[in-house]
Amino acid sequence: MKRIKYAVVALAALFATSCSDFLDTTPHDAISPSTTWKSAEDVNKFLTTAYSGWANSSAIFYLDAASDIAYNNFVWDGWQRAGNGSWTADAPGANFYDFKLISRCNNVVNNIDRAQIADKAVYNNLLGQALAIRAFDYGCKNFWYGGVPILDNLFPNAEAAKVPRNTEAEVWAHFDKDIDRAISLLPNAPAESGRIAKGTALAIKMRFALYRGNWQQAADAAKSIMDLNLYALDPDYAAPFTMAGNKSKEIIAAEEHDEVQNPVYDLILLYNNGDGGWSSIVPTQNLVDLYLMKDGLTKEESPLYDKKHPFANRDPRMAKTILYPGCNYWNGVYNTLDQKIGDKDNPNYPANADNASKTALTWAKYVYPKGQYKNFEKTATSVVVFRYAEVLLSRAEALNELSGPSEEVYTLIDQLRTRAGMPMVDRAKAATKETLREVIRRERSVELAGEGFRRADIVRWKDASGKMVAETVLNGNLTRVAGTVDMAGTNPETRATVSDTREVVENRLFKPEFRYWPIPQSARNRNPKLEQNAGF
Repeated sequence: MKRIKYAVVALAALFATSCSDFLDTTPHDAISPSTTWKSAEDVNKFLTTAYSGWANSSAIFYLDAASDIAYNNFVWDGWQRAGNGSWTADAPGANFYDFKLISRCNNVVNNIDRAQIADKAVYNNLLGQALAIRAFDYGCKNFWYGGVPILDNLFPNAEAAKVPRNTEAEVWAHFDKDIDRAISLLPNAPAESGRIAKGTALAIKMRFALYRGNWQQAADAAKSIMDLNLYALDPDYAAPFTMAGNKSKEIIAAEEHDEVQNPVYDLILLYNNGDGGWSSIVPTQNLVDLYLMKDGLTKEESPLYDKKHPFANRDPRMAKTILYPGCNYWNGVYNTLDQKIGDKDNPNYPANADNASKTALTWAKYVYPKGQYKNFEKTATSVVVFRYAEVLLSRAEALNELSGPSEEVYTLIDQLRTRAGMPMVDRAKAATKETLREVIRRERSVELAGEGFRRADIVRWKDASGKMVAETVLNGNLTRVAGTVDMAGTNPETRATVSDTREVVENRLFKPEFRYWPIPQSARNRNPKLEQNAGF
């Protein structure tokens, strides 16, 4: 392929060496790289640099740890603080306040006309990709920070680039202009694997329209993706997260990687201690509790639920998302509950090692099967950014919010449930906008678990009183189950027998002002005109 993979590392150096420390938060094209800009190939070289981490695949893995369904074990990773509310402006942990990517896109947008590209289709495609990536990055920053500087211009010096934040509305207007233009320019299908085309641009528009509560726009963008007839649900829910399924028709966009030039190093963060992993990012029992029973009822409603065997009779997506105590494992039986197995210390028991999962759970997405990787510390994993399931969920949510239940909304959700082997939505129980809303929210939470959506969802969703859902689910103790695993048991769902005791993993705190992330104090030191978000 693959120009997109191999050119990134070398070209990125052009940007890294031309800027002061201040410009870590302003356009890195303030001092423009020397280039001839004589051809489409010149433009493409600089566009390729914008694909280096364009979707922030590391954040995709980590973001759920800032929610109730996952946990980050190590404070130095940066995401634990967002999950437990201990962040400050001086110690925000991980943050999105970096304008390198926008700078790389600006370089293309501001200079492409110099290349005088005669082929209009080529010109449109190159420009459209840069605009789409820039819109995506502005959308992420604006959603998390609630207004950031719009930095599309070249500044004569660092002092001139010290500008205040634009309002949230102004950034969304800029986003809308960029993404609509990108959609109009891009072809339906990408010229090469890993590149952005119309479906991805529409998905960017759809996601942020949904996040903003612009229901009609979200519904329309989702329908436009569906009408492209390029994407479909994979018959196997787990396939898009494996090496064998990384070209699945369900994947609209992924951040592609290569083992040599541009590998993914993050999978070691997911594996448990017994496999040489770090258990930095792990699912929680809260997520397990969100899965319906296989009869389509909640654990509170279903006669199938047995609190001593909480992993039994669940929605099949649970076992394809989470490695749970007692499940089948490449080494036999997965045991995270017993301190010793036989006469040997259990390396995966939470208290036996720093790198053992503190929730007694491990992600299965991207991790299982282990044999797909030569070395899971350095893989060619394609990290999914947009997939067709999100499109169906987004249209369903938007249509329900617009006008309540309809057969189309039910059918959109049924497609996901049928694929998973679950019963269709009970129309009688979900007959109102409010009851169907809860069905859609639960469906979205389990279908997209481990893919970085949950934090955004729980801060945008409101309960009946108008409070953010995060105010309920992110306050209090995060706990794990305790018990034992029958290593000789034949049923993986019932090998684990859980006691009534829950072990505390950490205490969590969420305040209303945590809707927005703190502007890092280091950025404000460089640019005193940046106003801090309330509460920090």
